[in-house]
Amino acid sequence: MAKAENLIETLALERIEVNLFRGLAPRDQGPRIFGAVKDSVCHSLHCYFLRPGDPSIPILYDVDRARDGRTFTARRVTAIQHGEQIFNLAASFQHPEEGLEHQDPMPEAPSPDQLAPERELRAQLTANLPPLMREMAERPRPIDMRPVDAGSFMAATPAPPIQNVWMRATSPIGDDLVFNQAVLAYASDMSFLSTSMRPHGMSWQTPGLQTASIDHAIWFHRPCNFNDWHLYAQKSPSASGSRGFNLGEIYTRDGVLVASTAQEGLMRYRPRVEG
Repeated sequence: MAKAENLIETLALERIEVNLFRGLAPRDQGPRIFGAVKDSVCHSLHCYFLRPGDPSIPILYDVDRARDGRTFTARRVTAIQHGEQIFNLAASFQHPEEGLEHQDPMPEAPSPDQLAPERELRAQLTANLPPLMREMAERPRPIDMRPVDAGSFMAATPAPPIQNVWMRATSPIGDDLVFNQAVLAYASDMSFLSTSMRPHGMSWQTPGLQTASIDHAIWFHRPCNFNDWHLYAQKSPSASGSRGFNLGEIYTRDGVLVASTAQEGLMRYRPRVEG
């Protein structure tokens, strides 16, 4: 039986120079890439996915120390494989300080304990898939996901562009804030683009539908511990030009808003013509 991806190994980097790092992507799963700055907390990430990553070779990360201020620090990171950029990221970090606070309330949702795990929902869909797609769909995952609306996972009929999903790390990841932010960022790409597909009654297994993340942004508002359940409340205000746009809010189980997200992804539909 396949083993779930080890997030601690996936997110670990080897430092090979002052501003150069090397990481290994889990084979056949594609890289997701994030980082940290000493003595500051990341409050925003802005990412562009430029080319498909190759999980068979290491990824080189080139860090540009754009700014080191007394309160805010900025970094730019370029991920390179085969001599080409596959990903770039701009991140801003802040020394912790007190200030005014407010937040949106968390949407009402049933407890994750009352919901079916995503792996069980996937098992209902994989029987008729081609072998390679079935293998990918049945692969154990490092993030435990439980959709509030199981029908949204099936995507058989058009529905409003709204989706709520409970998420947490499948295995313990410790209490380090930076690492928990990295795991939250890793998980925030999952299920997101499918929100734009809902009004069209489509999903990742729809024949003729090509999907991919184009860019992704995250704002961290408060500390998080992704060992515990978080509700990922998602909506898609617009889809146009073969691109789906999505907004998300991530809450702790007791209703604290810890992060907000935005993403635009490719959603190109070219139905197959029989005959």
